[in-house]
Amino acid sequence: MEKNIIKAYRNKCRRAMRVRQHVQGTAEKPRMCVVKTNKHIEVQIIDDEKSVTLVSLSTNSKELRKTEFSKRNKASAKYLGEKIAEKAKALGVGQVVFDRGPFKYHGILAELATGARSFGLQF
Repeated sequence: MEKNIIKAYRNKCRRAMRVRQHVQGTAEKPRMCVVKTNKHIEVQIIDDEKSVTLVSLSTNSKELRKTEFSKRNKASAKYLGEKIAEKAKALGVGQVVFDRGPFKYHGILAELATGARSFGLQF
């Protein structure tokens, strides 16, 4: 049982590294990193040249904690995408590189990307 858990974790890390080999954020085009947990979704826009997080938002953040968007579902993902795009536009970021990590691009991630694109973020 324990070997299977270790193997699954190792495979997850390998998938994430395979994606990140091709994805690099710059000052003009930062990286939009998405993390899904069992209960929450987290999004960060990162400038990898300076190693700085420009904008971050989560379903567990203060502004969303007491709302209907505080859980991991498609509606929350779409709202999170819209809000992160608003914050990025306020900083002058128009284009990003999408970093899906070890997760497949469907369901929640696709909704988050759709929400971000609807507010003018290009990737």
